[in-house]
Amino acid sequence: MQEKLLEINGARLYCRVDGDGEPLVFLHGNGEDHSYFAPQIAFFSKDYKCVALDSRGHGQSAFGDGDFSLAQMAEDLAAVLDSLDIQRAHVIGFSDGGNIALLFALAYPTRVKSLIVVGANVSPKGVKRRIQMPIVLAHAALGLFAFKSEKTRRKRKIWGLMIGQPDISFEELAALPMPALVLAGSNDMIKESHTRAIAAALPNAKLHIVPKSTHFLSSTHADLFNRIVLDFLHLST
Repeated sequence: MQEKLLEINGARLYCRVDGDGEPLVFLHGNGEDHSYFAPQIAFFSKDYKCVALDSRGHGQSAFGDGDFSLAQMAEDLAAVLDSLDIQRAHVIGFSDGGNIALLFALAYPTRVKSLIVVGANVSPKGVKRRIQMPIVLAHAALGLFAFKSEKTRRKRKIWGLMIGQPDISFEELAALPMPALVLAGSNDMIKESHTRAIAAALPNAKLHIVPKSTHFLSSTHADLFNRIVLDFLHLST
C-alpha cells in the first residue's frame, strides 16, 4: 500500500494505491473519504491496482483554490491519474463519486475502460424528494451560521455539492461507449425510475437493482457487491 499527497489543480489531494494489475479507481460519496471502500480495496487489490482518492475538501484532501464542484473533481481525477502514469482505468463511483465518474467519462471517454456507478444521479431531480428537501433546508441553515466557524463554512460547501449538481443530460450519456454497470439499492435515495433511465441512456450498460438494500449497498452488502462487480469486470476485460 502506498499513500500519496499530490499537488493537483491548486489543492493538495490524498490518494492511496494498493495492489498490482489493471487500474481500478474508487470515488467515494459526499462527506466521506476513501475508507468507505475499505471492503472493496481489500478484495480487489488481490488482482487489480486499486487507486482510492479523497475528493477535494474531503478526508485528507484540501479544498484548495478556485472552483469547488463535481466537475472540478473530475478534472482532479484526470490529473491524479496523470501523476500515477495511468492512462486508462476501470472507474467505480458511489453516490457523488458516481456523479464524478460520469463527468470524468464524459470529459475523458478514452481513459475509462469500464464504468461502474452506484446510487448515482444526473441531476438533483433524481433524488427522492423526502431526501433532497432536508438537504436543501440544511444547506440553507448552515448558511445562517457560516460566519461562526470555518468548520461550518466547509460543511456548507460540501453539502452544496448536492444542490444543483450534477447537471448531465441523458442525451450526453448516449455518447459513452464503454461497458457500464449501473447499481442501486431497492430502497435507494435515488428514484428507481432515475436509475433505470441512466442505465437505458448508456449504450453499453447493465442494470442491477440489489434487493433489500439501500443507497449504501456497497458497504452493507459488501460481499454481494464485490461479486457483482468482479463478474462485470471479468466480462469487460
